[in-house]
Amino acid sequence: MKWLSGVILSIFIYSASLAQTYNLDHYLEIAKTTSPLLKDLRNQSSLSQIDSMRLRATYKAQVNGTSNGLIAPVIGGYGYAGAVTNNQTFSALVGVNKAIISKENLNTQLSAITLTRDSLHNAVQLSEQDLRRAITAQYITAYGSLQQLKFARQVVELLSQEEGLLKELTRANTYKQADYLTFLVTLKQQQLLLFQARSQYKNDYTTLNYLSGILDTAMVDLSDPDIHRNLPPEAGGSIFFTKYRIDSLRLISERKILDFTYKPKANIFADAGYNTDFSDQPYKNFGTSFGFSLTLPIFDGGQRKLVYKKLSLEEDTRRYYKSFFDVQYRQQIAQLNQQINENENLITQINDQIKYTESLIKVDTQLLQTGDLKIADLILAVNNYLTVKNLLTQTTVSRLQLINQLNYWNK
Repeated sequence: MKWLSGVILSIFIYSASLAQTYNLDHYLEIAKTTSPLLKDLRNQSSLSQIDSMRLRATYKAQVNGTSNGLIAPVIGGYGYAGAVTNNQTFSALVGVNKAIISKENLNTQLSAITLTRDSLHNAVQLSEQDLRRAITAQYITAYGSLQQLKFARQVVELLSQEEGLLKELTRANTYKQADYLTFLVTLKQQQLLLFQARSQYKNDYTTLNYLSGILDTAMVDLSDPDIHRNLPPEAGGSIFFTKYRIDSLRLISERKILDFTYKPKANIFADAGYNTDFSDQPYKNFGTSFGFSLTLPIFDGGQRKLVYKKLSLEEDTRRYYKSFFDVQYRQQIAQLNQQINENENLITQINDQIKYTESLIKVDTQLLQTGDLKIADLILAVNNYLTVKNLLTQTTVSRLQLINQLNYWNK
């Protein structure tokens, strides 16, 4: 029949289009390369290294060249007082200025920049885990759709083989025309399910490409995700707790920097060049000057104590968030492990059921050849086989998704 030939042709085209196979690592590597967020965070981390170098340069001697000229004419006795303006002045100086800072103070400020860089590095790790989880989840979804597609194709092939035999038996009056038409309707339904499964896989696969940053609409075969349950590390070694450790160090660093702002600040400076008012032997006005400045904080209106209180409140908030997240972290892992175990037990039972349904179909096929089988029984057996196989695919996909969620916490 024409429609049956169309089914066979579509199966052939489908098989040819999936000749190429990609695995999960292929998409993960591409996603890491194309992710603008990861690129942005890595660039920010590099910028923090530049900030560290700039801070060191700030406390080195700063050399500047300055030049000033002034003319204040007095016309007809009218003009600025010469004692104030010197009538005309000119200067061309090279000045050197250097802040005096202790090594401990400098190291504290550098440590603050290092903590910023550590925080960005942690953000990169967390973003990579988020990306890995998202790509893996979509890969599993597409892989499940592919398994449904392959199974739908197997069912159509099985029914197509039996259709020819049933047709001959119907012509021989072994089966009624109504039985043949009932079987034919079932085959037609499976053909539609095959096209539906192919459409679903195409949609899930293109979504995988979209998330990975791949511009490609051609479908390929996906290999087994091959992901295994990994035990997450203890809370102290997890990147999800690094944020709280860095925040604690940041608050300590801010307190130290605050303390240094209330210590005396010294600055030395010097200049050399030409500075004259042209009033007396201007050619002799080449010279130099040098000096120092000292600032000693005395009273700030109580701001220091207020900042201390603010930092203490932030530390209290940090401890509370960390304690709450620790409970969630352990509860999430325990719950995921429990769900994975339940899925694995269910898969074992489903596989046993599949053996029975496959054996029943084999028996029904043999009985069909001799005309001792009711077509309704065969259709019922096929439907039961479809149901249990679909349940296996759904449970397998659910198990893989749960493992993916558990592995999200394993770094």
